[in-house]
Amino acid sequence: MTAWEQVLDELVRVRGRALVRYATLLTGDEREGEDLVQDALVRCFSQGRTLRDPGAAESYVRQAILSIFLDAYRRKARWTAVRHLLAREDDTADHGPASTARLDVQTALLTLRPRLRACVVLRFYDDLTVPEIARRLALSDGTVKRYLFDAIGQLESLLGPLPDAHTIDIQLVPTGVTR
Repeated sequence: MTAWEQVLDELVRVRGRALVRYATLLTGDEREGEDLVQDALVRCFSQGRTLRDPGAAESYVRQAILSIFLDAYRRKARWTAVRHLLAREDDTADHGPASTARLDVQTALLTLRPRLRACVVLRFYDDLTVPEIARRLALSDGTVKRYLFDAIGQLESLLGPLPDAHTIDIQLVPTGVTR
């Protein structure tokens, strides 16, 4: 077994479930999360990279998961914008109940736009700081703070007050704004 195969084996064996949970929070579906992790593993380990450290490999895979998720959302949004030009709408669309009696966090996360959802997952699931999130998403610190502020507001409207959500970082709430 080569060195990169050992790293891949150890990463999947030791951190595989954590990677799937991470991807599931982004996608909202465990099967899609598993597919997303698989795609990220293929992307990271099939391009001839010599990843010898499982910690570094996990970081590469997490970044690939995030990139693939955001790219897929953009692709889907573009397709949705032009789909009507190629196909007709189904007459049998199911318009079930618009809301449920009880919302859980995962369902509430699905209501957020992908960038906001990514910021929330990186902040509360990965426990990253605002500068770390900004670096990972190639955004400014202020943009990340704004995304977190908007996301928390949307989540609170669905779930009620979120304890400690506004003490994430100093100045998460823009100056002059009261909650």
